[in-house]
Amino acid sequence: MEKAMLSESNFALWLLIGNISHSMTLLRQRELNEHNLPIRQLHIMVNILALGRKATLAEVAKQVERQIPVVSRQTISMEKDGFIKRIKDKPKSNLLRLELTEKGLNMIKVSRESKAIDAILSFLSEDERQQLNSIFNRIVVNVEEYYRAKYNETGFVQAREK
Repeated sequence: MEKAMLSESNFALWLLIGNISHSMTLLRQRELNEHNLPIRQLHIMVNILALGRKATLAEVAKQVERQIPVVSRQTISMEKDGFIKRIKDKPKSNLLRLELTEKGLNMIKVSRESKAIDAILSFLSEDERQQLNSIFNRIVVNVEEYYRAKYNETGFVQAREK
């Protein structure tokens, strides 16, 4: 395939991936609106759960690829809503640990019972799911490598293996 045709094909694929991501995010947010939960807050809660006792404001911000002040503002709101606790670490009083409450854990459980996700992806076979997961994880790794090479920084994105 000619370089120009490959470039056009890559651009079309890039747009398709962006459109799918945008459409799925809008649909997912609409579903989460039934629980008055912004999708970014759900991402924060899922990452707090994954990090466990290591869940600091800085670690969560890194995982969700947001700046610490942005995540801090969201966690303040989440604490007011009863989803998390923000706990000052005793030995390091400037270190803030994040912990899910029972309400936060229940919200994650409810969010995993997504009719939209199941309806949209149910047509895929298990083999297709594994292939798609593998392809997207390879794309994420390439994005990270390109970003690191281009900007001499790390931490832009992280592969999420399932």
